[in-house]
Order: sequence, then structure tokens, then C-alpha cells
Amino acid sequence: MFENLSNKLEKAFKVLKGKGSITDINVAETMKEIRRALLDADVSYPIAKEFTDKVKSQALGMNVLQSVEPGQMMVKIVKDELTKLMGSEAVDINIKGSPAIVLIAGLQGSGKTTFSAKLANYLKNKKNKSVMLVAGDVYRPAAINQLQVLGEQIGVPVYADIENKNPVNIAERALKEAKDKNIQVLIVDTAGRLAVDEEMMDEIANLKRNLNPQETLFVVDSMTGQDAVNTAKAFNDRLNYDGVVLTKLDGDTRGGAALTIRYVVDKPIKFVGIGEKMDALDVFHPERMANRILGMGDIVSLVERAQEQYDEEEARKLQKKIAKNEYNFEDFLVQINQIKKMGNVKDLLNMIPGMSKLTKDVEIGDDAFKNIEAIIGSMTPYERRNPSVLNGSRRMRIANGSGNSIQEVNRLLKQFEETRKVMKMVSSSNGKGLGNMMRRRRR
Repeated sequence: MFENLSNKLEKAFKVLKGKGSITDINVAETMKEIRRALLDADVSYPIAKEFTDKVKSQALGMNVLQSVEPGQMMVKIVKDELTKLMGSEAVDINIKGSPAIVLIAGLQGSGKTTFSAKLANYLKNKKNKSVMLVAGDVYRPAAINQLQVLGEQIGVPVYADIENKNPVNIAERALKEAKDKNIQVLIVDTAGRLAVDEEMMDEIANLKRNLNPQETLFVVDSMTGQDAVNTAKAFNDRLNYDGVVLTKLDGDTRGGAALTIRYVVDKPIKFVGIGEKMDALDVFHPERMANRILGMGDIVSLVERAQEQYDEEEARKLQKKIAKNEYNFEDFLVQINQIKKMGNVKDLLNMIPGMSKLTKDVEIGDDAFKNIEAIIGSMTPYERRNPSVLNGSRRMRIANGSGNSIQEVNRLLKQFEETRKVMKMVSSSNGKGLGNMMRRRRR
């Protein structure tokens, strides 16, 4: 995510490295590099120029503290301006209503149907709301089927009428059923086209006029860059929607859409899609995103994701096992599964300050734990609970059963023992670590 932009901004800040003060000359050179970085990220020239003019004005207009290097001050100014450009603060979805109606709009292929299901899953599990999905794409039976499959997967009902070709009528009937069943939120998926056209705009505008939704969200593929921004403007001019959803952000190494949509349409980015799984949806936080673009990490989001998988009772049991040096491979496997549920491993690592530099040239796929899981899976339940019994012959059997070499098995066992030692030291010195941090956030 934003790798190219992050790398180029880092290069820009190097201009000021070792400088004793900020001057017209070194600021001009830095601004030239930042502007180039933004243009490469598919930010339009007028926006890139306005952004660098603001940064330059602030940099030359402030006295740099003696304790702060010019490079550090420039990073701070750029971070603040990036945050403003993306909207300053997170904006929540409006789901006040009986039921609240959320209308989803966007081009075909932008990810509307998948997002609709993700949003339903988010509202059901994180907002504790009863939700119904409406299959309003009357032109693509595959979209209706997709929504029904996803609805079943997340345990949310889907209203569909394959024979009915009137989206307004479908939505109105769904609304009546939602009221009868005391559903709290109705999410209406709609049809898209391959490009903006009058027929699609008339249909979605008609739906909005008849349904009077509490929230209209425009879904756009972030990987289309400046085209995404132009499409967002065209839809907003006609619909006056309430917020933007950026999909496929995990595959966007440039970031132009995320940086400039708010500026162009003056509507907040409310959610970002970061993967295919139903829980791969994040509320958009401009400041956190600015931190990540500048390689500062995002510890708050990391802790929030960990909280979702965190069980205090299980953590207490694990704490006792670590203290008694009884932590075993079954515990290790449970923790691996918890990490996998939190999202892409590389994405998680990049939330730790400084880690983005270390991982930028490293490929870490979703199957990063595959070999480890295969090795542990080849152990007997007794061996997983008692790692000390793993002698040479047992290790050879495990290697053959998991399709790994004996060296890889030995390496895992060595790393596991080192991990146990470190965990015991941390446990005895400061207690519950991340657990304490998460409990403090809850208070």
C-alpha cells in the first residue's frame, strides 16, 4: 500500500538530511522532489502544486527548534498537510433510522457487491445491528447470486427478486419486509456500468429520490488512480452522495485516489477495502493513513485489530502457561490463527513504526505461515503439547510428513525455544504487555 509514494517521499526528505537549517534553496529542492512523488502517485498537477506551496509556506514561516532537525520538521509539516488533504478526521456512517437505508453506488467492477456484504458484516459484528441486503442489480444475475452467497456466508438475509426488473420496486418491497422483520439497517446494492452514462445516473438518482436513504456511499476502485477521482466527481455532481469507499487499497502502490478524492469532491472517505475476506474492511482515518505513507506505522490500528481477536480469559491462561514455561505448539498455532485473522502479514508489519523500510523489498504472502502450520500439523497431539520429546527420529518423521527438510524442522524448533525464553522474560518483567495496552484503551 502506497509503497512507491512512501519511497519517493523518503528520498525527498533526504535532501534536508544533515542540514543545519531550512533555507529557500534546500526547501525548493525538497518541494521539487515531493511534487514529483505526488505526480508519480497519480495526483493531478494543480493539487500537487497547491500541496507543496502550502508545505513550503509553513516550512519557511516557522523557526526550527534547536532540538529538531530540519528533516524531521519537514516530515511533520508534510504529515499534517497529508492529513488535511485526506480529510483530517474519520467520519462515521449514518445508520439512524427505522430502518436506516444505505444506498451503494459505483461503476461495474468497482467492488460494490463485495463491499455491500463487507459493510453488512461490519454493522452486524461491530455495531451489533440487524442487517438486510438488497440485490438491486437487475441486469446481472451473477451479481444477485454473488450477494446471496456472501449473505449466507456472513449470516445476513438477502432480499432478491430475479423476475423483477424494476430496481425501485425491488427496494421498496425490501424496505417493507425489513420493517415487518424489525431490521435495523437495509443495504441496497445497485447496478453499475463500465463507464459513466446517463441511463445509469438516472436509475441511481431515481432510487435515491424514492428511497431517501440516510447514507449514500460511492464505491470506487482505488487502483484506477485519477480516473477514480474523475468518476467520483461525476457521481457526486449528480447524486450528492455522503461518502466514498475505496476498494482494493491493498493493491494500490501509488495512492492518488486516496490522497485527492476528498479534495476534489469535498466528501469524506468513510471506508477502505483491504482484501477479499469479509472482515477486510477498515474505517478510514486520515492521520493514521498519513503516518503509514510516511513510514511511521499505525500502532493504534494494529492494537484495534488485535483487540478484535483478543480474549482476556484466554490471555490469562496463556500468561500462566508462559510463566510456568508450559507454552507449547498448540498455543503457538492458536496465536498464528489469531494473527492471520487480523489481516495480511506484511500489512500488519508495516503498522509497526520503521518496519516498512525493512519489508519493502520482501515478499510476504498470505501463506507466510504455511510451512510452519504444516510442520506443527505433522506432530502428534502429545508432541505439540510436549515439544521437549521431539528427538531426532520424531523430527525426521515430522519433516517427511510435512514435506519440509529436517533443517527446516530444526530451525522452527530452535526459533520456538528462543521465543519461549523471550516470552518468559517479558512475562516476568512487565506482565501482560499488549493485553495491558488493550485494556487501557478500553477504559
